[in-house]
Amino acid sequence: MKIGFIGLGHAGGALASTLLRNRVDLVVRDLDRTAAEPFIAGGAAFGESPRAMAQSCDIVITCLPSPAASAAVVEGPDGLLDGVRTGLVWLEMSTTDPDEIRRLARRFEEKGATAVDCPVSGGVHRAATGNISIFAGCERDVFERILPVLEILGRRILHTGPVGSAATLKAMTNYLATANLLTLCEALVTMKAAGLDLATTYEAIRISSGTSFVHETESQVILNGSRDISFSMDLVQKDIGLFQNTADTHGVPLEISPLMIGIFKDGQRRYGERANSDDIIRRLEEATGLSILAPGFPAEMVDTEPEEEGYEIVRGGRL
Repeated sequence: MKIGFIGLGHAGGALASTLLRNRVDLVVRDLDRTAAEPFIAGGAAFGESPRAMAQSCDIVITCLPSPAASAAVVEGPDGLLDGVRTGLVWLEMSTTDPDEIRRLARRFEEKGATAVDCPVSGGVHRAATGNISIFAGCERDVFERILPVLEILGRRILHTGPVGSAATLKAMTNYLATANLLTLCEALVTMKAAGLDLATTYEAIRISSGTSFVHETESQVILNGSRDISFSMDLVQKDIGLFQNTADTHGVPLEISPLMIGIFKDGQRRYGERANSDDIIRRLEEATGLSILAPGFPAEMVDTEPEEEGYEIVRGGRL
């Protein structure tokens, strides 16, 4: 099976590296040709256009920063739809709009091809080790066809239902992660103001009912001072905005979500649209005059778990 991969940014590059490391027949493409050079040196081919990749690959994966970027790759000049042939599967691994993926999926279906919304969750560090979680929205028979590829790319794989369901769930999980980040920022700054040691505070949260994936990863780079998780504020705004759109569509009067959107708009105004997402703690540092730093924490998140073959998650556990 030949797989094409378009979009070699932080997450896309890590996912594509996992395919290459597992000796998949790989074709890669990025608007920045230099991003593809390490993959080419490792044995991958370069895709001259999305159209050419659709013509030569069995599966084409996209991992791009916005729904607009994905639409350009799919529908633009020399796009995937120009080269679609019967049996092609497009895996959209970007975090995208559910209505948009359903719209594009219909266009693929008209040409005898299949689209799957297939977002990932768990951070770039887990994408790099093949241990990331994957949602897949598609018909069951399609899911079973692509499962061997998903088992290479990630560890925990969840079939979520029809196309669009995975995108809806992914926006929800990113909303929850963002809410957790903001409460952790408030907790760390408040403990510092109360005179608590921040390394001790970290451990108190970690071993308690207050812990979470976000704490055990992002709190470390916050306390280090790098605040770099390879994720930026514009991506946060996109994701929590998608969740807000879902709530608006279904008439759910959210209260916390609008506050979060406002906080990150202010963060972008202060630090730049593409500032590190964890730089949001600087708003509280500036308001209090406190420095939220502690020695002994890493500058970047590293997945210490060994790479493991992926498996499907079913209700109650693994398959």
